[in-house]
Order: sequence, then C-alpha cells, then structure tokens
Amino acid sequence: MEVDVEKRLRRIEEALDHLKENDRDCKLCPRACRVNREAGERGFCRAGIRPKVFRHAAHHGEEPPISGTKGSGTVFFSHCTMRCIYCQNHRFSQLDQGRELSSAELCEVFFDLQDQGCHNINLVTPTQFMPWILEALNLAYGAGLSLPIVYNTSSYETTGLIETLEGIIDIYLADIRYADPVLAREYSNAPDYVARSREALKAMWHATGPLVLDADGIASRGLIIRHLVLPGHSENTRASLNWIAEGLSTDVAVSLMGQYRPAYKALEHQILSRRITAEEYAAAFEIAQELDFETLFIQPSEAEFPDELFGGRMQET
Repeated sequence: MEVDVEKRLRRIEEALDHLKENDRDCKLCPRACRVNREAGERGFCRAGIRPKVFRHAAHHGEEPPISGTKGSGTVFFSHCTMRCIYCQNHRFSQLDQGRELSSAELCEVFFDLQDQGCHNINLVTPTQFMPWILEALNLAYGAGLSLPIVYNTSSYETTGLIETLEGIIDIYLADIRYADPVLAREYSNAPDYVARSREALKAMWHATGPLVLDADGIASRGLIIRHLVLPGHSENTRASLNWIAEGLSTDVAVSLMGQYRPAYKALEHQILSRRITAEEYAAAFEIAQELDFETLFIQPSEAEFPDELFGGRMQET
C-alpha cells in the first residue's frame, strides 16, 4: 500500500490538536476518568503520560491478510481500558509490565519493524496512549515510514476518537466480545461495552469500509471484526454475529476465534475455567456460515495454539 505521507502528516497534526487536552483531562476511552495524567494522576487503565510497551515483533499469528508472509509489525502496549478476567495478555494489560518509551524511542520501534520487512504497524490496545502514539507516528512518517497502520482493539472506544483517527488508521482489527451487558459487566467490568462497541464498530466501518487487499493478498484498508467464542456462551456468539450481519453488513470480514483457554482469574471461574469444545466451535462456525459473511476467517483446531498466545493460526474460508 502506498501511504500519502503529506496527507497523513496533516491528519496527524489535526488529530494531535484535537486530543491535546487529554494529558490533563483524559477522556480517551468511554470511562472518561478526566484525570490529569501530566500531574501523575491515574485513571481506570492506570496508564501514565508516556507509552508503555511490553513487546514489539514481527507477528505471524494474525489473520492472513494482516500477517502475510513477513509478519505484522506488532507493538503490544501495556495497560488496558477493560478488566477481562480471562485475559491471556494479563501480564501487561492488567499487571502493567512493560517499558515506558519517549516518542522518539517509539518512532525507532516503528522503523525497526519496517526494517524487518513487516507488512504494517499493528498497534495492540493503543487507546490509552493514542495522543503520544500520534506524536511518534508524526516523527516516523516525517522520517520515511511508509507502512499502513492497524488499530487492534477491544472496540471499547468512543466514536469521537475513531472519527479523530480517520485518515490515519488504515485497518481496524476490532473485537466484538459481548451482546449481553450482563456478561460485559461480569467478565470485563464494562457494563456499557455492548452499546459503546457497536457505536465504535459503526464508526470504524464508516471510516474504512470493507477489507481491501493488494495484489499479494495483504490488507491495505478496511475492517476485520473478531469474535472470541467463549465456553458455555453460544447465544452470545449467535447474537454478536447476528448484530454484525444486521447492524453493519455481511460484507464485513469476520474472524471467528477458537483460541480461548482459561487464564488469569478465569482459572477459578465456574464457566470460563475450561477451553471451548470442538462442538462449541463447530456450532459457532455453523452460525457464521448461515449468515453468509463475504469473508470469514476461522481457527478450527485448539491444538494448533502455542502456549504463549498472541493470536492464532487462521485460514480463510
């Protein structure tokens, strides 16, 4: 994909101007904690004023158009705006492990990933650091970065932030976790997740449209919505997939994730303390097939998943 650098730099400057108040009055996510992060105050996510990164690497476990043959240039940011009790990345999302970076250092991370030949820059849970990520992107595009940007999110976002990022984010890799606010409250401490995520997904769809692939089958633009199949919650899967088909479009690329395994606090949970069964995944796949999505990515075998998960191996139907 050819990035129009001059246009992107203009949009980044506009976005930075729009978001500049968040260092002293943080409203980046739906919780709107309004803390003064510049003064050292911490909101729900506990993030400070500088981006904290747990790991960056060429990642081969995303959907095929994202990982491609050379990997997705993935940057795993610490902290999170949610509290998922089954979070597989809890070491850095909930326990806050990672290293704080300056904008210049984060810019170097982006160039390291580009130098490795990655197809894109994949920002994982970036919401709580977005203004400072934009500062790094401003430096990077000004110095020769040419890769498209993937925004990898739980979808617990404000429409205002998604609209502000239009023209900067090329691809949204976005979750739809729940269709039931009760589950969202119990499992992720986000009772307004259903409403907020649906508003955000509509904004993402409006901003990017359907998945666009280049001649090599690599994504250059668009939206992929992921749904993690949870044990014992087939109705949540059905309702979530139905909403995508009816609330957005069957032209949306859907990724049906079978990688669930109990982790973190879910190890002691009555329902979530087991992996999904082959039958549960097959039932979810049947629902997705019935809805006739134009593009459907699947993860058919839990045996393929590595011990330390940062995604799953996928194939396109």
